[in-house]
Amino acid sequence: MMVEEFVHIPVLLNEAIEALRVQPGGRYIDCTVGEGGHAVAILEKSSPGGQLLGIDADPQAIDMARKRLLPYGKSALLVNDDFKNLEGICSSLDFHPVHGILFDLGLSSFQLSNRGRGFSFQLDAPLDMRFSPSLELTAATIVNTFPERELATIIERYGEEHRSRQIARSIIASRPLSTTLELAAVVERAVGIRGRIHPATRTFQALRIAVNQELDRLEEALKQAVNLLGIGGRLVIISFHSLEDRLVKEYLREESQDCLCPPKTPVCVCGHTATLRLITRKVITPSLDEIQANPRSRSAKMRVAERIEKLSAS
Repeated sequence: MMVEEFVHIPVLLNEAIEALRVQPGGRYIDCTVGEGGHAVAILEKSSPGGQLLGIDADPQAIDMARKRLLPYGKSALLVNDDFKNLEGICSSLDFHPVHGILFDLGLSSFQLSNRGRGFSFQLDAPLDMRFSPSLELTAATIVNTFPERELATIIERYGEEHRSRQIARSIIASRPLSTTLELAAVVERAVGIRGRIHPATRTFQALRIAVNQELDRLEEALKQAVNLLGIGGRLVIISFHSLEDRLVKEYLREESQDCLCPPKTPVCVCGHTATLRLITRKVITPSLDEIQANPRSRSAKMRVAERIEKLSAS
């Protein structure tokens, strides 16, 4: 199947554009530009004079976005890089401060459907799972070389899988494994089928997170994003599993508080002052209509915060 045949439906599109408060002439960053769905909407809404910086670690995604955003000319800047390097990217392009920053942390339809990437157990593919080919670690390396205890820890920590030891033991006994279907079958034999969710779902999530260091990268990028926002600028994050959402929720909570000292500390000694104001106390989730039209959106959660002036610590 040709790359152009894939159609990715951006999740929470209208909600994200509204949360970003996109305005004509504004400057925005899409840290996970993917196939350009959110980017197109941002560029349309920010016209005339708007600019968008699109970042993605996946070179194939950048190629697709470049074709889709070609009509917007120099209004769209695209960079094939990891969003953990956000400040460096923006500094090199003199693209700061900005009016809004978006993170859409979900996998695209293209990535899930690409037989060479190994993200899904719906297709037989090599155990790769890298967002960027520049990464050295692959899922195959973890599955075939990591000790049982370390493998179990990855599956438990990043997949929140309570049967991690059982699964790790079965993987070790079945080595070597080279494809997604082989791994999915091993997990299925180890724990059986219960409920509607395939038993390998959490194991695949765990391996993907470990390969791409997703939580560490996200934590680094969020800290940088706040520094790039102008006063009143919006930070919008769409996550797709509880580990991401928990990290985002905690970070936004901390950055919306003036003091992070333990409750019984008599006098503040941390010197922390708030940089954000929470716009959404509760997560924004897709409507039933969106979930019916795009079932992959069902686990999406969106949180929004606004940059405020950081007061000097007294």
